[in-house]
Amino acid sequence: MRRIPTLSAALLAAAMILAGTGCSFLKSRDHINQGIASYRNAKYGEAVDHFEKAIQLDPNNPTPRMYLATSYMVQWIPGAESPENLEYARKAKEEFLKVLDKDPNEKTALAYLATLAFNQALSLPQDEKLKMFDEAAKWHRRRLEVDPKEKEAYYTLGVIAYQKWIPALNLARSNLRMRPEDPGPLKDKKVKEELLAQYGPIVDEGMMDLNKALEIDPEYDDAMAYLNLLTRERADLLDSQDDYKKQIEIADAWLQKALDTKKIKAARAAKQPGGIHAEN
Repeated sequence: MRRIPTLSAALLAAAMILAGTGCSFLKSRDHINQGIASYRNAKYGEAVDHFEKAIQLDPNNPTPRMYLATSYMVQWIPGAESPENLEYARKAKEEFLKVLDKDPNEKTALAYLATLAFNQALSLPQDEKLKMFDEAAKWHRRRLEVDPKEKEAYYTLGVIAYQKWIPALNLARSNLRMRPEDPGPLKDKKVKEELLAQYGPIVDEGMMDLNKALEIDPEYDDAMAYLNLLTRERADLLDSQDDYKKQIEIADAWLQKALDTKKIKAARAAKQPGGIHAEN
């Protein structure tokens, strides 16, 4: 029997490995396409199955991992406490983190992790809420390290500052028997000093972040609206009525600018081909 030369045998083995690799790649790509089709038809369970098979066939391809994480994320309902729903959130986070293990600067994964943490925080008790808001802020800061022009990250950091601050202010007003519509500042100097020490830096940083969002997009009306809120609520910590009134005037100006900007953008959209477009 003729023996195959050692070199030829090695080349044959390599060719067989490459053929197997190519076959796995094609099968993986097919599962990705089927997963995308299932996802678009809201068959998320089927999509998960396809993306998991695609990952098994081609573990180094980050695309099916991202799609898998997104398929879990879209099934998660913020605020619902069922074990199944909590598991969707856990799996989504786990898969997005695996994406970041391969590429720490993957912008979509960072954005989803930030969104997940923020929405989870909204339905938690206050002590857990603050911790989860800190996690959301961490992911938004990471987004800005990757892309300093992420205006939505700056905006959400401003919203987080407001979410941290407003419960403490409302509690202080309630304890001082001040109604929500009662003008400030707060009546108790000691309470103001305590709030200013604990929350003043948080509010100031939030306002800086909102202003950065407006530097990137001067027509960011949502950022204007939250600048109005933070300016208005922070005025409660001032000492004099005159200073308080000046800040309320600034807040009113931001609110009016937000409303005017919305009208301008709506009018501009109405002139575009296709007519009036509904805003999200």
